[in-house]
Amino acid sequence: MKRSIQLIGAVVAMSMLTIGGIARLAQASPANSQQAKVSLLNARKIALKAHPGTITDEELENEGGGSGLRYSFDIKSGTKTYEVGVDAKTGNVLENTAEGQNPD
Repeated sequence: MKRSIQLIGAVVAMSMLTIGGIARLAQASPANSQQAKVSLLNARKIALKAHPGTITDEELENEGGGSGLRYSFDIKSGTKTYEVGVDAKTGNVLENTAEGQNPD
């Protein structure tokens, strides 16, 4: 019984992380969203091709490198989390690194 409750808690926690990431994308400024030439769906596919796993967080942000507008994905793979950045205008992978002890 206790194990079932822990499992349910883990599922709920993962769901909240995913919902939080989606909410953060929804809060991206309209100007940023309009400037993106790569859709969120395509950016997800690109990120997962670069590093297979489960997306736990995502956001559209202004950040140096590439065109300056990127989708940033946290991807859980095994016991590690990787940050994969996809240029929102070109679709190029700008970053694919393991997160350190103090992730963004």
